[in-house]
Amino acid sequence: MNDTELLEINQVREFVNASGSIVFSPANQAESYEWIARTLKRFNYFKISKIEKGTVRAYLVKRTGYSRAQLNRLIAQYRKSHWIGKKHRTRNCFAKSYTQADILLLVETDECHQTLSGTATKKLFERGYDVFKDDRYERLSRISVAHIYNLRKRNLYCDKRRHFTKTQRSMVAIGERRKPNSNGAPGYLRIDTVHQGDQDRSKGVYYINAVDEVTQMEVICAIEKISENYLIPVLEQIIESFPFEVKEIHADNGSEYINRTVANMLNKLLIELTKSRARQTNDNALVEGKNGSIVRKWFGHCYIPQKHAVSINEFLKKYFISYINYHRPCHYPVITVDEKTGKQRKRYPYDKMMTPYEKLKSLPNAEQYLKLGISFAELDIMAKKETDLEAARKAKLAREKLFQNFNKAA
Repeated sequence: MNDTELLEINQVREFVNASGSIVFSPANQAESYEWIARTLKRFNYFKISKIEKGTVRAYLVKRTGYSRAQLNRLIAQYRKSHWIGKKHRTRNCFAKSYTQADILLLVETDECHQTLSGTATKKLFERGYDVFKDDRYERLSRISVAHIYNLRKRNLYCDKRRHFTKTQRSMVAIGERRKPNSNGAPGYLRIDTVHQGDQDRSKGVYYINAVDEVTQMEVICAIEKISENYLIPVLEQIIESFPFEVKEIHADNGSEYINRTVANMLNKLLIELTKSRARQTNDNALVEGKNGSIVRKWFGHCYIPQKHAVSINEFLKKYFISYINYHRPCHYPVITVDEKTGKQRKRYPYDKMMTPYEKLKSLPNAEQYLKLGISFAELDIMAKKETDLEAARKAKLAREKLFQNFNKAA
């Protein structure tokens, strides 16, 4: 449509009123922008009155089909730049040294050679160009080793080839990895975690079981979750519960013990942290045997909700820990060495069987291992307060009452 004859605002107003509901189809975007700029210039848009500006706007809306908001943006652009159109930004960037063909050649090389190291891959590029005279390797023969890894991260490389590696075990420099060695002195604990089942994707209560290597004195605590907020107070309670000074704690490689928080706490108390060696199952066998013969025998394998950890702890403190330490006999090994083979053999003679407390008292100069303020006279009172049968019966009845409360709560 040729509108060069529309020179007056009145003519434009008559055209808008006469066109009524007629809809014009605009030309392409570039031509529309150019026409709007010519129209604004022809009617001297920025110097006419407000009413006349409204007429011109209505005319522009009718001819282009643009919304009023879009026309406002275009008019503002014309007022600022005396030009309407898209702005193309120019970005400063480095020239590409390696083309898509180079990246595809790297993909092919890695696929055939099973992704060698950067230095080996660079050597292949140099040999391809220098030895075998393949011009495709001209640019890649000069590439740096570091940039080979950069090209392997490009989208084109990742689209063409994906390389998966096995999960690498992390090296945790916490705790010394060695066999526990108490040298016949108490205070060297073996510690482990026992989980009381799962149900409906919810975890059961956890037991923290700590056993002294020499005397087999044992402290068991129940916690809701394996986290710092629960574990650190329990470890402090375990260390406090033993009548002798704790010098070392040995654990398997579980992250609940091998972490910075536990290590820092033990360092403050001058307690050494050690962990089991690889493929040496006997390093923590003592506490694992206690897990089966004591924890599982008394609490079973069935699911117990975490909310009952507090009541279980009360039962352990009041009845169970004193029973297993003062009234439950344990076997103690006697180690002999075979003269021919040099192998160590363990025997468990009957006359060496005693309670953990009796074992502690039987050690040479046993008083030196006790904590300050604790004496065997006080411990003897606890040991002889009730008979073995009475202590076992009390623990059994308290356990039955505890499990009845579990069933009522369920």
